[in-house]
Amino acid sequence: MNIVVDIADLAVTADPAACLITHSLGSCIGVTIWDAEAHVGGMIHYMLPESALSPAKAKAQPAMFGDSGVPALFRAAYELGANKKRLVVKVAGGSSLLDDKGTFNIGKRNYVMLRKMFWKNNILIDGEDVGGQISRTLRLEVGTGRVTIKTRDGEKEL
Repeated sequence: MNIVVDIADLAVTADPAACLITHSLGSCIGVTIWDAEAHVGGMIHYMLPESALSPAKAKAQPAMFGDSGVPALFRAAYELGANKKRLVVKVAGGSSLLDDKGTFNIGKRNYVMLRKMFWKNNILIDGEDVGGQISRTLRLEVGTGRVTIKTRDGEKEL
């Protein structure tokens, strides 16, 4: 059963038959978390690094921003029985598709914010595919924890 995670959205499940998938990761960041013991998987597709840009939007849709959405993803996984020490964390996206000159650096800013947040909270990234100038599709198979990235060049496991 596929659960599609839209842009500015997140999903968490304890269904081992579920597959979380998000499309069109450009400058956005996709994060997957998975706890093998609790059989819990989660995914977020966030657009911008900081909710201070629009507190009203962040309140209505926390997954739009990394600093509000990523903590919400982890809290939702904990509610289903996940444990921080067991989580396998993988990250994709952060490219500069329409910003080759680096004028806005949204992809880079999204990734830097995530790394800082993870560093402050002692969370390690177990696999990543970030940067460049490509669009990615991110997929997490909850039953196995297998994470794949699909681009125009093919598919690979993270």
